[in-house]
Amino acid sequence: MTGPMTAPMTAPMTAPMTAPMTGPVTSPMTGPVTGQQASSRPEVDFAGFELAGFDIAKVDFVKGGGLVSVVVQDAKTDAVLMVAFADREAIDKTIETGDMHFHSRSRGRLWRKGETSGNVLRVVALRLDCDGDAVLARCNPAGPACHTGAPTCFGEPATGDAIKLLEAVVASRARELSLVAAAGAPGAAGASGAAGAPGAAGAPAATGASVDGAAAKPSYTKRLLADRNLRLKKLGEEMAELVVALADEDRPRAAEEGADVVYHLVVALAAAGVDMGEVRAVLATRGG
Repeated sequence: MTGPMTAPMTAPMTAPMTAPMTGPVTSPMTGPVTGQQASSRPEVDFAGFELAGFDIAKVDFVKGGGLVSVVVQDAKTDAVLMVAFADREAIDKTIETGDMHFHSRSRGRLWRKGETSGNVLRVVALRLDCDGDAVLARCNPAGPACHTGAPTCFGEPATGDAIKLLEAVVASRARELSLVAAAGAPGAAGASGAAGAPGAAGAPAATGASVDGAAAKPSYTKRLLADRNLRLKKLGEEMAELVVALADEDRPRAAEEGADVVYHLVVALAAAGVDMGEVRAVLATRGG
């Protein structure tokens, strides 16, 4: 935001929006894919994402002595999270449950990622390489992928897509907020005021760089996630400011206000349980 708020909402919103979506959507599955279902069709669907013809019968376990390499990639940021090995049992269990399973060479047994830490990898897609001896697993991580507590086993994730990185940051803030709420800690609900809201250019909230203080002072993103009226009010204000910038043909300001709109939109969608993957899926069904 480049100026003070001049038109705050005068009454809280008390009813959800009821207008139906006008475009088709792919509904996520409500249950795990079973091994029987997987064997009956080569393409398995996790959380509304289609796999590119993954067929376990085409996986070459022989070449690697019963194992194949599995490269795990964050489905939102495209960052490579980790590399591990899987045997047929692990792949079968992954397809059956939707959670990524591997074969632990050191322990000589099946291993569900996150079985002790809770940092599971929820599968979005499995893809087989051209030689059939390596699998790309695109997943939504429930927490750090590395046993050291780092987001990835290769250091900080790098991505060329700022919006995907923003999605990951917002999802992380939402998880943190839910953990605080589950623990019954004070300050779980964000403040309803808008003081301290960052601006667009170099704004901590827009980049995910804000640092949470004590429980009584959550980050701006967490405050928005916890306060429905605040986040919808802010989204409306930012959209109005973008319209003004466009009407003024102020290109730099339009870029800044556009960034603000995208940030608040991602937060509002996340709070409503709408993944940006669903938005992309709808857009993919629409012609130019």
